[in-house]
Amino acid sequence: MADKNACAGRVERLRALMAERGYDAVILRNNPDLRWLTGAERTFDFEVAHTAVVTEKDLWLHTDSRYYNTFLERLGADCPWKIDQERVEPAAWAAARVREARARVVALEDTCTLSFFDAFGSACADGGIACLTPRLHGDICDLRSVKDAEEVELMRRAQEVTDAAFDHICGFIRAGQTEQEIRVELENYMLSHGADELSFGTIIAAGPNGANPHAQPGPYVVQRGDLIVMDYGAGYHDYHSDMTRTVCVGEPSAEQREAYDVVRRAHEACAAAVRAGVIGRDIHQIAVDVITEAGYGDYFGHGLGHGVGLEIHERPNFNRAWDRPVPAGSVVTIEPGVYLPGRFGIRLEDFGVVTEDGFEPFTSSTHDLVVVGE
Repeated sequence: MADKNACAGRVERLRALMAERGYDAVILRNNPDLRWLTGAERTFDFEVAHTAVVTEKDLWLHTDSRYYNTFLERLGADCPWKIDQERVEPAAWAAARVREARARVVALEDTCTLSFFDAFGSACADGGIACLTPRLHGDICDLRSVKDAEEVELMRRAQEVTDAAFDHICGFIRAGQTEQEIRVELENYMLSHGADELSFGTIIAAGPNGANPHAQPGPYVVQRGDLIVMDYGAGYHDYHSDMTRTVCVGEPSAEQREAYDVVRRAHEACAAAVRAGVIGRDIHQIAVDVITEAGYGDYFGHGLGHGVGLEIHERPNFNRAWDRPVPAGSVVTIEPGVYLPGRFGIRLEDFGVVTEDGFEPFTSSTHDLVVVGE
């Protein structure tokens, strides 16, 4: 059942934004935004099948027969949303709600398709409805970037499964296994021990494949001396965890230990610098400076981190382009890496919540370089 107090607070935040901008109504179709506002957990999938209209007084939600009963079960009979499954095109349904609300400034999120936007304009014209249609350019994403207590707790739960999976897989890995075999074992463990979905397609990248930050697991056979980059996460009630650990099959070389130590120092320097109000690109630059000073500057090309929540990549970001303050309550990753083409890769990633005083990781797995397969 949805946490009614949490969802009421989210609706209140949206309505405060609407009042500030002068919007009479907002039309939403993006599933993560709808999950965030309604609290209907484990209801949304890959279909763009729902439309919400939010005004100062009303909360309307249109869906179809595939989801209608699930919404009723998840939200309860006394929920504030007026849910219907009227057999009508979503744009025409939204136009009818705009007419009912007598709305004159109707904002649409910029994630909606052009076909919906055009159909809504046509439905308004056909119905004699005159309204301005400004766009929400990431405004809901910014609201979602500050997590409430319920969201934080769900991500802590997801990370507990993810940490347990790391302990399990470290005892499983042996030379002679393929990347795909390791992936199957890791994912099966998460789904059998509390996860209700995977955060994303698991990355298991061994040996030279580890030098590709988003390598896909394949038939590569793990050898002794290989570093294995494992980037994965568990989903829990629609919220995600995100963690990367690099392990070595057998004792690592001196060079591997040196490079790992550089990545660890970069990670921990960044984590120590994070607190509410820091600029994302400044934290990213700390990692760049540590890695560059150690001589590996050419081998760290991606952003340091990103927000996590209902989507695996959310706002805010730690990268060279993010010039805005990071708010308290945002949940972010810290994931520096070093990638030597044709040889090996290393990444170390935690995620956690930004507070006024610092960074509180949800991740509890060790930062030490773990030796497996012994």
